[in-house]
Amino acid sequence: MGLHKILKWLALGLAIIAVVFSLMVASGNNDMIDFLIYIAYAVLVIIIALVLIYTLKGLFSGNVKKTMISLALFLGIFIVAYVVSGGDTTVYMYNGNPATESESHLTGAGITAFFIFGILAVLSMVYAAVSRLNK
Repeated sequence: MGLHKILKWLALGLAIIAVVFSLMVASGNNDMIDFLIYIAYAVLVIIIALVLIYTLKGLFSGNVKKTMISLALFLGIFIVAYVVSGGDTTVYMYNGNPATESESHLTGAGITAFFIFGILAVLSMVYAAVSRLNK
Protein backbone atom coordinates (compact mmCIF):
# COMPACT_ATOMS: atom_id res chain seq x y z
CA MET A 1 0.00 0.00 0.00
CA GLY A 2 1.47 3.32 -1.03
CA LEU A 3 2.07 6.25 1.27
CA HIS A 4 -0.59 8.26 -0.56
CA LYS A 5 -3.28 5.67 0.23
CA ILE A 6 -2.21 5.41 3.87
CA LEU A 7 -2.33 9.18 4.29
CA LYS A 8 -5.68 9.36 2.53
CA TRP A 9 -7.19 6.79 4.93
CA LEU A 10 -5.58 8.51 7.92
CA ALA A 11 -7.03 11.86 6.85
CA LEU A 12 -10.44 10.28 6.34
CA GLY A 13 -10.33 8.68 9.79
CA LEU A 14 -9.31 11.93 11.49
CA ALA A 15 -12.03 13.80 9.59
CA ILE A 16 -14.70 11.33 10.72
CA ILE A 17 -13.54 11.55 14.34
CA ALA A 18 -13.53 15.36 14.13
CA VAL A 19 -17.05 15.41 12.68
CA VAL A 20 -18.32 13.12 15.45
CA PHE A 21 -16.74 15.27 18.16
CA SER A 22 -18.02 18.44 16.47
CA LEU A 23 -21.56 17.08 16.47
CA MET A 24 -21.20 16.19 20.15
CA VAL A 25 -20.04 19.74 20.93
CA ALA A 26 -22.91 21.18 18.87
CA SER A 27 -25.37 19.08 20.88
CA GLY A 28 -24.17 20.69 24.10
CA ASN A 29 -21.43 18.33 25.29
CA ASN A 30 -18.60 20.80 25.87
CA ASP A 31 -16.28 18.12 27.27
CA MET A 32 -15.44 17.10 23.70
CA ILE A 33 -13.72 20.40 22.96
CA ASP A 34 -10.51 19.06 24.49
CA PHE A 35 -10.59 16.07 22.14
CA LEU A 36 -11.06 18.38 19.15
CA ILE A 37 -8.02 20.37 20.23
CA TYR A 38 -5.98 17.15 20.56
CA ILE A 39 -7.06 16.10 17.07
CA ALA A 40 -6.01 19.49 15.74
CA TYR A 41 -2.62 19.09 17.44
CA ALA A 42 -2.22 15.60 15.98
CA VAL A 43 -3.04 16.83 12.48
CA LEU A 44 -0.63 19.74 12.89
CA VAL A 45 2.20 17.44 14.00
CA ILE A 46 1.54 15.05 11.10
CA ILE A 47 1.50 17.90 8.58
CA ILE A 48 4.70 19.46 9.92
CA ALA A 49 6.46 16.09 9.89
CA LEU A 50 5.38 15.36 6.32
CA VAL A 51 6.38 18.82 5.14
CA LEU A 52 9.83 18.42 6.70
CA ILE A 53 10.29 14.91 5.28
CA TYR A 54 9.28 15.82 1.74
CA THR A 55 11.16 19.13 1.82
CA LEU A 56 14.38 17.39 2.83
CA LYS A 57 13.73 14.62 0.30
CA GLY A 58 13.21 17.22 -2.44
CA LEU A 59 16.28 19.18 -1.40
CA PHE A 60 18.61 16.22 -1.59
CA SER A 61 17.07 14.43 -4.58
CA GLY A 62 18.40 16.98 -7.05
CA ASN A 63 21.80 18.59 -7.35
CA VAL A 64 23.14 18.54 -3.80
CA LYS A 65 25.93 21.01 -4.60
CA LYS A 66 23.46 23.69 -5.75
CA THR A 67 21.28 22.98 -2.72
CA MET A 68 24.18 23.49 -0.32
CA ILE A 69 25.23 26.69 -2.10
CA SER A 70 21.67 28.05 -1.87
CA LEU A 71 21.43 27.09 1.79
CA ALA A 72 24.79 28.74 2.52
CA LEU A 73 23.66 31.95 0.77
CA PHE A 74 20.39 31.88 2.72
CA LEU A 75 22.23 31.52 6.03
CA GLY A 76 24.79 34.11 4.90
CA ILE A 77 22.04 36.68 4.47
CA PHE A 78 20.87 36.02 8.02
CA ILE A 79 24.43 36.38 9.31
CA VAL A 80 24.90 39.66 7.44
CA ALA A 81 21.55 40.90 8.79
CA TYR A 82 22.59 39.98 12.33
CA VAL A 83 25.96 41.73 12.00
CA VAL A 84 24.41 44.88 10.49
CA SER A 85 21.52 45.18 12.96
CA GLY A 86 21.91 47.09 16.18
CA GLY A 87 20.97 46.39 19.77
CA ASP A 88 19.11 49.55 20.79
CA THR A 89 17.18 48.65 23.96
CA THR A 90 15.39 51.98 24.34
CA VAL A 91 13.22 51.54 21.25
CA TYR A 92 11.72 48.08 21.77
CA MET A 93 9.40 47.24 24.64
CA TYR A 94 8.36 43.73 25.65
CA ASN A 95 5.52 43.29 28.20
CA GLY A 96 6.07 46.83 29.43
CA ASN A 97 9.78 46.31 29.99
CA PRO A 98 12.61 47.42 27.74
CA ALA A 99 13.88 44.60 25.58
CA THR A 100 17.24 43.12 26.35
CA GLU A 101 20.11 43.80 24.01
CA SER A 102 19.96 40.29 22.53
CA GLU A 103 16.18 40.51 21.95
CA SER A 104 16.62 43.86 20.27
CA HIS A 105 19.51 42.56 18.19
CA LEU A 106 17.53 39.52 16.99
CA THR A 107 14.49 41.67 16.21
CA GLY A 108 16.61 44.05 14.16
CA ALA A 109 18.26 41.11 12.39
CA GLY A 110 14.87 39.66 11.47
CA ILE A 111 13.63 42.97 10.09
CA THR A 112 16.87 43.52 8.15
CA ALA A 113 16.75 39.98 6.71
CA PHE A 114 13.13 40.54 5.69
CA PHE A 115 14.08 43.67 3.76
CA ILE A 116 17.07 41.98 2.13
CA PHE A 117 14.93 39.04 0.98
CA GLY A 118 12.22 41.45 -0.21
CA ILE A 119 14.69 43.45 -2.28
CA LEU A 120 16.15 40.25 -3.74
CA ALA A 121 12.64 39.03 -4.64
CA VAL A 122 11.82 42.29 -6.43
CA LEU A 123 15.16 42.25 -8.26
CA SER A 124 14.61 38.66 -9.38
CA MET A 125 11.16 39.56 -10.74
CA VAL A 126 12.58 42.53 -12.60
CA TYR A 127 15.39 40.36 -14.00
CA ALA A 128 12.88 37.71 -15.15
CA ALA A 129 10.71 40.35 -16.85
CA VAL A 130 13.67 41.99 -18.59
CA SER A 131 15.11 38.67 -19.74
CA ARG A 132 11.72 37.70 -21.22
CA LEU A 133 11.56 40.97 -23.12
CA ASN A 134 14.99 40.35 -24.61
CA LYS A 135 13.97 36.92 -25.99
